[in-house]
Amino acid sequence: MPAPPSYPAKPTQVYFFATCLVDTVYPEAGLAAIRLLQREGLEVIFPKAQSCCGQPAYNAGFPREARAVARRQLRAFPRDLPIIVPSGSCGGMLRHHYPYLFAGLPEWEAAQRFAARVFEWGEFMRHVLQVRLEDRGPPLRVAWHSSCHALREMRIVEDSKALVRQLAQVELVELAREEECCGFGGTFAVKQPAISAAMVGDKVTDIQGTGAGRLVTGDCGCLMNIGGALAHRGLAVQGQHLAEFIWERTHG
Repeated sequence: MPAPPSYPAKPTQVYFFATCLVDTVYPEAGLAAIRLLQREGLEVIFPKAQSCCGQPAYNAGFPREARAVARRQLRAFPRDLPIIVPSGSCGGMLRHHYPYLFAGLPEWEAAQRFAARVFEWGEFMRHVLQVRLEDRGPPLRVAWHSSCHALREMRIVEDSKALVRQLAQVELVELAREEECCGFGGTFAVKQPAISAAMVGDKVTDIQGTGAGRLVTGDCGCLMNIGGALAHRGLAVQGQHLAEFIWERTHG
């Protein structure tokens, strides 16, 4: 198991690593995450040179191509500031896999320093900023989905849930099959579509059984996969990223 991170004192500035899916599919999730950081008094720096974390190539067995992408990220975030990532999956790649990706190479020390500055958004909000949320929304039952990387690699699911539990009018419902993958898995969903569809079908049935009116998760890949399956089944359950959900509930 990876060692737990060392949390810094509250900074005045942070970097924001948006992720590909936030940039291309769920920009509202990224904007909400940034606004909530800013509301806590932080200056949020968004390096325009950032791109993908390199995980698709890395998981598909192309480490050379993944390193080419990763080198760009090492250059894009040069200052000694926390790097906030609204994704347990991308956060896991940046924090836990960059040092392995560059093992034995000249960039290894830089990758180590970079990895130590990476924090998943909910983890940072809870442990570093120690936010206190005031719920301004109506009563709502919410189902929570834990992504595989957030649960097993970053180990930050309880941080996300703790933020949701601060919302007085929100009932957080635990899924019976919470620890099961939704079936997305990046290229897995493309290479094994039938298996992926069966897995997300099980997840949707679980969500449907909770009677929740909203599905909340911290990873946009899972959100895209489960949200599509919910819509395909004709269920009126809206999916949202955690940051967007909290902004909606707390923005006056």
